[in-house]
Amino acid sequence: MKIVVLCGGLSTERNISIISGTKVCKALRAKGHKAVLVDLFMGLEDYPSDIIESPEKLFDKLPELKAVSFDGEEPDLGAIVASRKYKSPSVFGKGVLKLCRRADVVFMALHGMNGEDGRIQATFDLMGIRYTGSGHLGSAMGMDKIITKQIVRYKGVRTPDFNFYDNVKETDIAGIVKENKIPCVVKTPTGGSSVGVYIVRDEKDFAPAIKRALKYSSDILVEQFIGGREFTNAVLMGRALPSVEIIPVEGGYDYKNKYSAGAAKEICPGRLNEEQVLEMGKMALIVHNTLGLKTYSRSDFILSDDGLIYFLEVNTLPGMTPTSLVPQEAEAVGISYEELCDIIVQDACLGPVGVLG
Repeated sequence: MKIVVLCGGLSTERNISIISGTKVCKALRAKGHKAVLVDLFMGLEDYPSDIIESPEKLFDKLPELKAVSFDGEEPDLGAIVASRKYKSPSVFGKGVLKLCRRADVVFMALHGMNGEDGRIQATFDLMGIRYTGSGHLGSAMGMDKIITKQIVRYKGVRTPDFNFYDNVKETDIAGIVKENKIPCVVKTPTGGSSVGVYIVRDEKDFAPAIKRALKYSSDILVEQFIGGREFTNAVLMGRALPSVEIIPVEGGYDYKNKYSAGAAKEICPGRLNEEQVLEMGKMALIVHNTLGLKTYSRSDFILSDDGLIYFLEVNTLPGMTPTSLVPQEAEAVGISYEELCDIIVQDACLGPVGVLG
């Protein structure tokens, strides 16, 4: 098949997305597909004009995949915008949509805003372009932690208590601090990869945490802090995979620890008893099905010190980097990385495509 692996984009998870996309593209080529890696935001602007006019030529002579690595830092999005030669307000880079229309399917290796939040999916639905993963509505709901928690709580999924605040201004911070108990967790509701997440254990750190979170969004989620062990549990093709237990070597499971090799110890399957395995898997399936997600997802959990499982959030386009968790869970049931990528592609090709399908 002719496949565009779409990565990069313009979100705080841009660098991780590029690593995911590079690995996915390599795996799909190994399975015999004509896979091309494309940065959503930068597009084909560095290619010759004949490629931009006829981008399907890329499928005939596959561009070389460059080695990429994670430097532990968030991308400077302002610098990235300034560096783009194609001066357009569109998040789609030059030639991207034209190339995607020439493909059999687009593999969504995007993470975060303008990728995991349903906007790109909605565009593809309107244009009749096939893509992997969940549709625009499930993606949009899953990206918003507040909406997700409100919906799944009514389905009996245990989640930490929370308060949420819209259009927060500096003058609102004192009231938010007064209204919530410490310890707590301050989050930007549409962030990913633990960006914009701050654990508050002391009152003096509460207001600064809100100010930092406001750099990412004017909406704020303040969540009850649950002490315990961290787990993640993926769903693939209608079944829950074995969980992964995550143990940071130092500090919390933050942006840097998530993607730096050796920064966290990961145990798969996680250390759970049989009853806990069944409960966590059931919760992951309820979240996946309630939001109407497709093919695969990954839900994050805390097993509290008193033995209760709490759902935290869902990832509708989980990371596919060398240290990512879904590939580990798939491998635990005998599915190789290459097979996993192919399963995701094959499922995307089933059923109608576009709003007229």
